[in-house]
Amino acid sequence: MSRFTRILVLVTSLVLMLAVIGGARAQGKTVVTWFVGLGTGGNAEQIEAQTKVVADFNASHDDILLVINIVPFASGRDTLSTLIAAGTSPDIVGPVGVGGSNAFNDQWADLTGLVESSGYDLSVFDPALLDLYRTADGELVGIPFAVFPSMTYYNRGLFDEAGLNYPPQTFDTQYEMPDGSKVDWNYETVAEIAKILTVDSAGNDATSADFDPKSIVQFGFNFQWAQLRLMWTHVQPEIWYDEASGKVTIPESWRTASQWIQDAVWKDHFFPSATYDASELLASGNAFSSGKLAMAVTPLWYTCCLASSVGNFEWDLAVVPQSLDGKQHVATDADTFRLTKGSANPEAAFTVLGYLLDEAVPALTAAYGAYPARPSAQGPYIEGRNATFDWGINWDVPVASLAFNNPSTQHHESNLPNWQKVSDRTQAFATLLFGDTGGDIDVNKELDTVEADVQAIVDEQ
Repeated sequence: MSRFTRILVLVTSLVLMLAVIGGARAQGKTVVTWFVGLGTGGNAEQIEAQTKVVADFNASHDDILLVINIVPFASGRDTLSTLIAAGTSPDIVGPVGVGGSNAFNDQWADLTGLVESSGYDLSVFDPALLDLYRTADGELVGIPFAVFPSMTYYNRGLFDEAGLNYPPQTFDTQYEMPDGSKVDWNYETVAEIAKILTVDSAGNDATSADFDPKSIVQFGFNFQWAQLRLMWTHVQPEIWYDEASGKVTIPESWRTASQWIQDAVWKDHFFPSATYDASELLASGNAFSSGKLAMAVTPLWYTCCLASSVGNFEWDLAVVPQSLDGKQHVATDADTFRLTKGSANPEAAFTVLGYLLDEAVPALTAAYGAYPARPSAQGPYIEGRNATFDWGINWDVPVASLAFNNPSTQHHESNLPNWQKVSDRTQAFATLLFGDTGGDIDVNKELDTVEADVQAIVDEQ
């Protein structure tokens, strides 16, 4: 966005807001502004739903006037930066995910005092889910709204064809191997059964000496559409940035995870390379939807992209594998609305925030296609998915998964200086790892370079 365009957007927003504020003052109302533009919320159906939420709130509150400012996602970050710099910060921003909020990490208000003074009920949320929004200093900078816990999607038909038991659907269940032995559901077990589920054009699976990795027609496993930090976090959640010292350290567990991925792609061949992933065999990048991938660990939002499975194959949900520490940890993508430190009327803004996180949840989560964090609102989401995927999916899995949610400090999008540049650098390593020469690289040597580069990026700021 050009400087002129930013100024034009700002002036337009200010003119509209001043007109509304002037009218509100005449009526003795406190104006609360809601900014939409850092995430979803910009398509026609969402705008209609959000506008109705605003109208319903205003109709039910005599002392507060809610004003919404919706800008395109492409210009949302620049517009919000300009508004904050001009001293006209909106009161509420959202929906926005963890990564999307990082550019404004120092702008979010601590809600602890407002929760306590208003008596807002947080008991409906699992404490582990609330920890996603608690900073290292204990501040509560968000309240759960839309959550997408990671799970193991699996193709029932491919498991049946291989004569394998399905992955566990509860967190206290071991996996039963073909010989009847019970083993922990971890990434070692995933590798073993994924090799059985990976098949070449001659019908040999990846455990066979006759298996041809150049003619694979079915794969066992992937981390569908995951950025590298999410892959690392699946294998073991960690804190890799020390805020006090400013030091970045790639943990040994992430080095182990990277080696596991390299072996999965280039040695054991059950995880598709970039070339295979982009092929028509695997639906040009949407591998699990092709019906040629047996398992994918990915967040719940992925149900959005499985329409092609209807009539072609049946899938179900299982829990994520145990991490390297022998425990199960769930990486959760999450959107919510955040209150800004620049809010001129935090008490009134919190009243609106409470409305968006409670009464408005059914309308907004439906418009956003989101799984509600509030348990009482989850039924319609499940009913809607069952109407599309009508073969009896186990929806107890996402509910149970929220109790194993990673805290904010170990989240796969946890903040550190120059977050986006850091993400780009780690993703460049992923591109190398999955590329045609990925089997030849020295993983630890490359990660030494990544660590040094990330440290330099962090030090820039």
